[in-house]
Amino acid sequence: MVKQLVRKREVCEAEELEVFTEQSNYENLLMQLQSCNKDVAASCMKRQRQGEGKSDTEDDEDDCSESSSALEEEVEEEEEEEEGKSYVGISCFDSSHIKLLFLVSFSRILNIVVTDDESRRSPSLGNSMYEPVLNDETEDDADSSDTDQENELEFRSHSGPSTSDITSSFNKHMERKLSEGEVENFLKMKWKYTWAVPAVGMPNCKWSGTGECFLKELDVKPSSYDLKLRLYEHWLDTYKSSGGTDFHSSRQRFFFSLCNSYRDILYCNKKPFYLKGLEEDSSIMDSYIMHSLNHVFKTRDLITKNDSKVAKHQDCAEILSGEKFLDHGFTRPKVLILLPLASIALRVIKRLVHLTPSANKVTVEYLDRLFKDFGNGDDGKNDDTGELSLNDQSSSSQKSSKPSDFQALFGGNNEDLFMIGIKFTRKSIKLFSDFYSSDIIVASPLGLITKLGEIENNKEKDVDYLSSIEVLIIDHADIIAMQNWSHVNTVIEHMNKIPSKQHGTDVMRIRQWYLDGHARFYRQSVILGFHSNPDINGFFNRYCNNFEGKVKLLCEYKGILPKVVLRVRQVYERFDSDSLADVDDARLEYFSKKVFPKINESSQGGVMLFISSYFEFVRVRNFLKAQNASFCLLGEYTKQSDISRARNWFFEGKRKIMLYTERAHFYHRYKIRGIQNLIMYSPPERKEFYPEIVNMLEESQNMTCRVLFSPFDQLRLERIVGTVPAKKMTTSEKKVFIFC
Repeated sequence: MVKQLVRKREVCEAEELEVFTEQSNYENLLMQLQSCNKDVAASCMKRQRQGEGKSDTEDDEDDCSESSSALEEEVEEEEEEEEGKSYVGISCFDSSHIKLLFLVSFSRILNIVVTDDESRRSPSLGNSMYEPVLNDETEDDADSSDTDQENELEFRSHSGPSTSDITSSFNKHMERKLSEGEVENFLKMKWKYTWAVPAVGMPNCKWSGTGECFLKELDVKPSSYDLKLRLYEHWLDTYKSSGGTDFHSSRQRFFFSLCNSYRDILYCNKKPFYLKGLEEDSSIMDSYIMHSLNHVFKTRDLITKNDSKVAKHQDCAEILSGEKFLDHGFTRPKVLILLPLASIALRVIKRLVHLTPSANKVTVEYLDRLFKDFGNGDDGKNDDTGELSLNDQSSSSQKSSKPSDFQALFGGNNEDLFMIGIKFTRKSIKLFSDFYSSDIIVASPLGLITKLGEIENNKEKDVDYLSSIEVLIIDHADIIAMQNWSHVNTVIEHMNKIPSKQHGTDVMRIRQWYLDGHARFYRQSVILGFHSNPDINGFFNRYCNNFEGKVKLLCEYKGILPKVVLRVRQVYERFDSDSLADVDDARLEYFSKKVFPKINESSQGGVMLFISSYFEFVRVRNFLKAQNASFCLLGEYTKQSDISRARNWFFEGKRKIMLYTERAHFYHRYKIRGIQNLIMYSPPERKEFYPEIVNMLEESQNMTCRVLFSPFDQLRLERIVGTVPAKKMTTSEKKVFIFC
């Protein structure tokens, strides 16, 4: 085959400039490869000697003569196709991307295979992303992440993969090849939900998905549910020790199997731990943690197996040229978990450590730093289950007048700017590891946005560690929506891109679909929250394009009106809008013509305007300023001194109107006194806030609440009044609805 490559080059040289438009780039890159890697230099020398009619030793020729003679013609055709693929659409990349693709293409043409020992001596090309990066690291990284009873890391000569490997969801997903037609369909983002089945254990809920219904397959009870054996046994022991009796029928097992299907998941009816849903929340958390560990460990084991094969057959390039050895991404991190608060991140990381088998966590590095940076003092140091911290937070704030759910959520570290890498070796877990040597990254959206901002100020920095994320988990999405959901959109737009640098990976073993720019179609996205909204739904529809398909939970709500303990006359007034883009203008117009004139004419004060969105808050504020109205502000960006002054003015009647935002209530849960009339400019996003706000009318004389809504508010409306009434209210010819 090498002689054929030489003949091909001689033909190209005869055609001179007509063919060799890229000659200088080729020679320059080849010289760079030779200078930084002995194997590249040796292969090029061997190629040159053969071109001059010289031959290597007979022993070297005999080692591969049988395989090369049988596969010579086939390999040449595959390499020509590979070379053609590498240059398709190359103009869309910058110079750094072109260089990386050239490295991959030329390295594969030369059939260079770098073993573990050689990679340590040639960091520029062959340095594996799973090698130690610090001098004080042990040799654990070079070993397997697991030594299960099935001996997964044992080299099986040239025999085919085992039955478990063939049926593994991990292998099926990662080895799938997408056709050009499939990619074009994914780019169109036209997903059709073709099936719906009742959700077991969740009344009035159903699962809906694309493609074929697969939920019946999840009820089949395999030996270990496609989990690595050691992970499965440890999880089962943990489940039984917590009082569980039927793991197969448990919520943990079902949701893990759902995650293990590698489909995109939207599950926005999860009762959170701070709203008396600790058991449900913990079950779902355990499931996605086990899925993350399973994915990371299987990735490591696959690479270690292939490293073993490479080491045994490094002198026979023909055997190692197949696609089964393409097992790398651009960088090492494979799982990204987005969380809103440091206290929640602490809870997840503690549980992740607890669910890791004992053999894989003989040492947990920087655990003290974790509690220092993410906890409150010695919060939870004597426990790694991730559960005691909740009790600690509640007990530390028992004297607070805030609601119990507020105490549970905000009783810990409320920092929303954090980012931590977690690295697994054979016997240890390293927290706060370098992002490029980490397996899992736990971060807040704001933490990643800050890293993106640093790139603009320093061009030498990058976020290429997001280029090979294969599992994205967004937990407590409803809380992130209260912070700033646009940060999540920005982060996802920078994910699964061709990196700007090589970052030490073995370019010969990068999966082809990474090089083709198709990584986003292989990334699984799991979105979890208490409720959904248009931003979350839009994100799921636009950015979650996993080729496996999508599944989401649909629920009917009973409403929360019975929790209004006062006898309040609740008047819902509908205004119509032609489109979603016009709804904000239509809302302000209705308020200015139908609502504000009555407020302005009345001499009574104590009018609270509750506003869900900050942008609506700004528009109403500007309108009231233009009308010279008497009002005060209580928003999420209002200074504490101004808040105290505004509350006093409103209570004493010195200001007629108070503007109060939902985010301000979310972060502070103020109890406003002096309310005589309540007007909800828009329904609250969080349904539990509705009875809280309405019950503030306890000092009012007329007990009236007016709620403005449009058909585009149906998601929020159905959580408050119920799904069935909400549908009638948005489609009926009547526009005014009264609840008492």
